[in-house]
Amino acid sequence: MGAKKLLVVAVAVAAVLLTAATVVGVDDQVHHVVGEDRGWDPSSDVASWSSGRIFRVGDKIWFTYSAAQESVVELRNEEEFTSCDVTNPIKMYTDGLDKISLEGEGIRYFASGNTESCKHGLKIPVKIQPKEQNVAQNIGSMAVAAGPTLPSASSNLNGLSYLLVVGLSICFLGL
Repeated sequence: MGAKKLLVVAVAVAAVLLTAATVVGVDDQVHHVVGEDRGWDPSSDVASWSSGRIFRVGDKIWFTYSAAQESVVELRNEEEFTSCDVTNPIKMYTDGLDKISLEGEGIRYFASGNTESCKHGLKIPVKIQPKEQNVAQNIGSMAVAAGPTLPSASSNLNGLSYLLVVGLSICFLGL
């Protein structure tokens, strides 16, 4: 295969990987990239982003942001969340790309570590539901949207993306 064809295949594979904000893994866990292409940013409408999502035990939630300007804190309760009291968080995330496992049912509260950003809406409650038993329902409710970054080796492509990659590879290898 020529270098040009190999480059086209590599670009096609990269495009598939970079366009999915929600990916179903082998064990049915879903990776949610908060805020899609804008990430965790004051200009994002993270409330709208999270309103249509179903978060389940075992899923992962990813926060991508500029570590120089933002952070993510997990708050203890709804009162701290509502008032944007970020002074005593359960945990603070500051790496700019943070993966958080959603373990156990219930509500977890995430907010910007910057009080002003939090007060302007950079916060989300995450209601974690039990693991879904029916895989077909999970795939049917999955929302796929453009995302800024996607976890690399820890996530798996869903079936359709996998077929697309295989199909593209076969097409380019056959040329």
